[in-house]
Amino acid sequence: MANPIKQFEIVPLVNFPSEQLAFTNSALWMAIAVVLSITFLSVATRKKALIPGRMQVFAESLYEFVAGMIRENIGSKGRQYFPLIFTLFVIVLLGNMLGMLPYSFTYTSHIIVTAALAFFIFFIVMIVGIFKHGFHFFTLFLPPGVPMWLTPLIIPIEIMSFLIRPVTLSVRLFANMIAGHIMLKVFAGFSVGMAAAMGTTGVLAGIGPMFFNVVLIGFELLIAFLQAYVFAILSCIYLKDTVEIGH
Repeated sequence: MANPIKQFEIVPLVNFPSEQLAFTNSALWMAIAVVLSITFLSVATRKKALIPGRMQVFAESLYEFVAGMIRENIGSKGRQYFPLIFTLFVIVLLGNMLGMLPYSFTYTSHIIVTAALAFFIFFIVMIVGIFKHGFHFFTLFLPPGVPMWLTPLIIPIEIMSFLIRPVTLSVRLFANMIAGHIMLKVFAGFSVGMAAAMGTTGVLAGIGPMFFNVVLIGFELLIAFLQAYVFAILSCIYLKDTVEIGH
């Protein structure tokens, strides 16, 4: 049975003079995601037809989906964050979806990638919040209406909750992607292993795991979309702190 962990191995494709620098399979699929998203959205919105075709409908639906997410979680002032949230959603969604293709690579299954995105959001919240509201931004750690005698307890809890955001945001995406792909690989290995070891009988015995694997693929596609949605919506919730402080 093939090693289910091998699919997450980062392999250098092009080596540069520096031993610490290389163009890897992870970088390749990130580049594919960038080119694919830019090409599709450019082509889909090129005509700006009054009666849109299928591609334009899909692009407009994607736009409205993200815009609605921002309106519901940040409010009207959250429109300034639309380019950021839309880009994050597309990056994570394509990373999850492209990883379902045979011989591809799921770059969102690596904690360094998800952590980079999560800490990017974290630092934007910090920088924009302090820039807009000054030190008043730190009143975020003391919710309104909290009795004074609870302040020494509430403030450390709120600070820890704030600092743990990028960790939970990155680990949630990373863990779901890696767990789902390992499960798919294991059940696919069962089917192949049974067929190879037992001949005709093994082929029949392998139908069960193969059928279950098909169901898992459908479930994993749903998880791929949901994880992109969760990542984007939590980013919206965190960015809301930069809008509400001081109001």
